[in-house]
Amino acid sequence: MVNILEKAKLELQDIIKNALGVAISAGDLPKEPISAFNVEIPADTKNGDFASNVAMVSARAFKMAPIKIAEAIKTHLVLESTYFERCEIAPPGFMNFFVSKKWFSDAVNAINENADSYGRSNFGQGKKVMVEFVSANPTGPMHIGNARGGAIGDCLASILDCAGYDVTKEFYVNDAGNQIEKFGLSLSVRYLQLFKGEENVPLPEDAYHGADIITHAENFAEIYGDKYVNVSDEERKKALVDYALPLNISALKEDLLKYRINYDVWFLESQLHKNGDVQKCIDILKDKGLTYELDGALFYKASQFGAEKDEVLVRANGIPTYFAADIAYHYNKFATRGFDKVINIWGADHHGHVARLKGAIDAIGLDGTKLDIVLMQLVRLMRNGEPVRVSKRTGKSITLKDLLDEIPIDAARFFFNLREASSQMDFDLDLAVEESSQNPVYYVQYAHARICSIIDNLKKEGIASDYKNCDYSLLNKDEEKELIRYLALLPNEIIDSAKAYDPARITRYSINLATLFHKFYSACRVKGEERSLAVARLGLCNAVRCVLKNVLELLKIEHPDKM
Repeated sequence: MVNILEKAKLELQDIIKNALGVAISAGDLPKEPISAFNVEIPADTKNGDFASNVAMVSARAFKMAPIKIAEAIKTHLVLESTYFERCEIAPPGFMNFFVSKKWFSDAVNAINENADSYGRSNFGQGKKVMVEFVSANPTGPMHIGNARGGAIGDCLASILDCAGYDVTKEFYVNDAGNQIEKFGLSLSVRYLQLFKGEENVPLPEDAYHGADIITHAENFAEIYGDKYVNVSDEERKKALVDYALPLNISALKEDLLKYRINYDVWFLESQLHKNGDVQKCIDILKDKGLTYELDGALFYKASQFGAEKDEVLVRANGIPTYFAADIAYHYNKFATRGFDKVINIWGADHHGHVARLKGAIDAIGLDGTKLDIVLMQLVRLMRNGEPVRVSKRTGKSITLKDLLDEIPIDAARFFFNLREASSQMDFDLDLAVEESSQNPVYYVQYAHARICSIIDNLKKEGIASDYKNCDYSLLNKDEEKELIRYLALLPNEIIDSAKAYDPARITRYSINLATLFHKFYSACRVKGEERSLAVARLGLCNAVRCVLKNVLELLKIEHPDKM
């Protein structure tokens, strides 16, 4: 787990501290405690690869102008045999440091030596994190919002794992409550219509009207005939749900596997009722005096914990609400399974639920700050510059399955992670299938394939790179240095992406890296140069290949050797 930038940063902190100590001993600076200072990577590396505010923050303690402090420190800097070759001072006292050839050489070497593991870190220190995402209603197929949530959640889980967390991916199956009651009613009506006619058994307006309900009812009737026509409504609904729900869940799993999402856990809501977690949480709230009865229903005093209004826990008919089950589900996540952090990916229409759920976690004696919610905005599908709402194939609303039948999986996963979850996005269906540099995923994959071709062709010509013994000090051109600096950023980019719960940082990184590689390759020949330089550039090409491969694998996107 190498981070060549962090290694240089720590070394520079020590260099500055040592210089401060010598300057104080020599009487160039007053004998005062050394103030805490920062070492950072500036946005524009033309002004230095690293910058420090040490002189600025020391001005008050030393009672000196920052520029004078910076000059005193610079006088006593020892840079020999370090990653740094020089320091420059900029008004009013910033200290800018430039890395040496050794750092550039070590950076390329580190990437090639670590190869598949480059970018990984122990930042997360093995903390247990759950990412719960999609959790689509199992009463029907997944929609486009689920497609975006799936890509974001799955890639975020990969990034957290790469950053050193112990990650569990979970799908919460809502197999209890009102939606299952409605599912059973809808199936029951469609089943009875097959034997009694639609005019005699009308489908309620608020029932599910999809063609999938009709198909389930017809297939059930083929198996059981009219066996359930004259039984009680409850028996008929239960039989139909027991038949159709597992098929729907199986279809969800199949579609998500096609989308390259493989969950660690499929958690059933019904288990919370069976194992007593729902009742346990209700009892905890009762014992704390945080409930009251009104019109036969049991309410939770949610307004005492940041919510806008109190919430029903148990309806007047004695059935717990979805909110009661949600509290129990998070009790199970934290108290039973011991997750240090839980991240839920939700649609933006659930924003009102965030405060009340966090407050409820606090109310049952746990820590609501351990729950983080990523709110995901809507997606608008575009074709020929116009919004698309229906599938070409079915003429109905586009589902995840429809989308994956129309565009490559690589494009779907990449495009849905092009922007932060909090941003609304237009998904260009035409661009997603285009094989050109205008298509960002094609552009990145082409960079990887191009490098593989370069390496393969030069090997055939007898030029192969022993990456450990390359003379990378020959890589002195601006395009080479710019590329190496960007390669070195990967571990930090992954950590920052994990901190922000933002996989879009990684897609942007891959696009920028591909751009820098093409820029380098246009300016710096590999073939036809003096052999030692050609071999060093070949080693740099391989480092780019390693990083592109690692990034694409994080996103679960293919990295072809040929295109």
